[in-house]
Amino acid sequence: MMKRCFLLLVLAAITGPLGAVYAPIPEEELGKALLVTLGAGIFNDSNIFGSPDNKRDSMVYRFEPSISYNASVTDQTFLSASYDLMWDHVEDRPGNQDLISHILSVRLAHSFDPETVLDITDQFSVVENPESLLPGLPLNTDQSYVSNQLDITFNDEFDERLGYTLKARSLLYAYDLDSLGDQLDRHEFLIGASLNYHVSEATRLLGELRYQDVSYDFGGSTKDKQSTFVLAGVDYNPAENLSISVRAGLEQRDRSGAPDDDAPRAEITVRRNYGERSFISAGYILAIEEISNVALYTDIEVHRFFASVQHALSAQTTASFFFNVEPSQLLGRPGISSDQDETTQRYGAALTWQPQRGWRVSGNIDVDVTDSDDPFRDLDRTRFGVSASYSF
Repeated sequence: MMKRCFLLLVLAAITGPLGAVYAPIPEEELGKALLVTLGAGIFNDSNIFGSPDNKRDSMVYRFEPSISYNASVTDQTFLSASYDLMWDHVEDRPGNQDLISHILSVRLAHSFDPETVLDITDQFSVVENPESLLPGLPLNTDQSYVSNQLDITFNDEFDERLGYTLKARSLLYAYDLDSLGDQLDRHEFLIGASLNYHVSEATRLLGELRYQDVSYDFGGSTKDKQSTFVLAGVDYNPAENLSISVRAGLEQRDRSGAPDDDAPRAEITVRRNYGERSFISAGYILAIEEISNVALYTDIEVHRFFASVQHALSAQTTASFFFNVEPSQLLGRPGISSDQDETTQRYGAALTWQPQRGWRVSGNIDVDVTDSDDPFRDLDRTRFGVSASYSF
């Protein structure tokens, strides 16, 4: 479970979180079922729209309260729920200077017995005009949207060595602006099943089959696609502080209105905890993903290399770093655009001080650089600032 949670956190960081803080920030566990956090920060953004040229610089003032509940409602059932608000006041932004986003998350996990677990998670987001443009779209386009992601996982075992996992995911995007919704509104659905075999206490082998359907609300005859994944892998835990997870296989992608494709798929993560609140982790992902400028490209093939470090300098102070590089290829639509090369790099560093129970003060810097053969997707952006929060 820890390996899966870590991978999800990494993916959230590298795909552009609402907070846009790349380096891992240590959380404090207060041991309370109901937790309220009040947070605020100030930072400078060198390119508030994430545009390839005519960059606009601004100071940003942020207020981000949250409330969460985590508790066992019965001996076998765990409930988690949270609400996060992010209110950014962008001082030099033309038009609306106040951008407000909301995230509501709910998780329900039930153990029928120690080996049989049903886990359901749902996240609903209302994002008001995100702080950066989707690559390749015109400047000053209102990109506010609503999204919802539902994940269901069921784990069980046939015997002490052989087990299985069933999973399903439903993900939808709905943009406020009609012209943008006509391009990008979609529903992604994924189901999968895997068998796992414990070779030893430290080693588990897996075989997995996944099916994904991507259906656009408008123009699906040229944008829809279905993918079948066949994967094999291993989870290796040679020590309590070291975990290695590997998945590799093939994706067969059938596109509507564009050539089909067979492509390799890989997911590798490594994590080592070397001290209290200190770890180093790294990974690699090879995947074909959806893209924002769908009029020119069917999708994007990404090689994603990432690494992060969190190191406790003292009982109160923690330093953290994040690095991500993505050599990619934009897959052009036949007769409209050719394939284009693109490389994106993201760096982040943070210094966090926790002077007293419940308090956290952080200074951080994040850098984004994209060099693309498509000049409308180029990006150069730096954000740095400080934030503080109190949880009770």
